[in-house]
Amino acid sequence: MKLTHENYDQLSVLTLRGDMTAEATEEVRRSAQARFGENVHDFVIDLSGVEFVDSKGLETLLWLQEQCGERLGQVRLAAPADNVRKILEITRLSPRFDTHADVDSAIKSLR
Repeated sequence: MKLTHENYDQLSVLTLRGDMTAEATEEVRRSAQARFGENVHDFVIDLSGVEFVDSKGLETLLWLQEQCGERLGQVRLAAPADNVRKILEITRLSPRFDTHADVDSAIKSLR
């Protein structure tokens, strides 16, 4: 999986490309920890390039949400593919995440 980020004050957009599986989740956690060190509180996770999320990937999204909550921040999911939406629904996690059609609307919801 490839991960890039852009910071906007206390908000960071993490863009993921590829499958979010156990092998890739450590990179997401490291990147988030680095952003927390830069005083970031809110995250938008751009999932437009992700086709599959396994249990470790879901666990990482929940971890990020918990970490943001401890810092009085929030997580938004942006542009999840149909497969990812289905995984969130099947695991009954979709109500736990605020999901948006695109990154811009996710960012606006945090401002």
